[in-house]
Amino acid sequence: MIKYFNEDIDFTFKGKLANNRWLRFVASAEVRKIGDINIIFCSDTYLLDINLKYLGHDYFTDIITFDYCEGNVLSGDLFISIDSVRENALLYKVDFFDELYRVIVHGILHLIGYKDESEEEQAQMRAKEDYYLSLRQSVTGES
Repeated sequence: MIKYFNEDIDFTFKGKLANNRWLRFVASAEVRKIGDINIIFCSDTYLLDINLKYLGHDYFTDIITFDYCEGNVLSGDLFISIDSVRENALLYKVDFFDELYRVIVHGILHLIGYKDESEEEQAQMRAKEDYYLSLRQSVTGES
């Protein structure tokens, strides 16, 4: 089950059912099933605190994924900074929600097992993101 939460911000994510359909499609295409996934929207400051406390990293990021997967069942917490998503959307000149969907699928791909530490891994991750984003509208029925 996919659940959505806000921590220290006021943010409304509409289209949860369509998004869940898309994420189930992504999982299925990667021969996985959706277990318990929490998507937590927060601020840069909140995510920086998590980054410092749990990963020892002193920098801002758009997402931190905690993996609780067992076998082929995807479970985890995706902490997403809405501040960073907004900044990145402006930087890359893309729609805010397109960037948000990219970050969400990025977290799901981490749960599946994709990494992004090397240039080769980053290229593979970006290709997977682009692929699943290209299918999102046909899967969700949204325009």
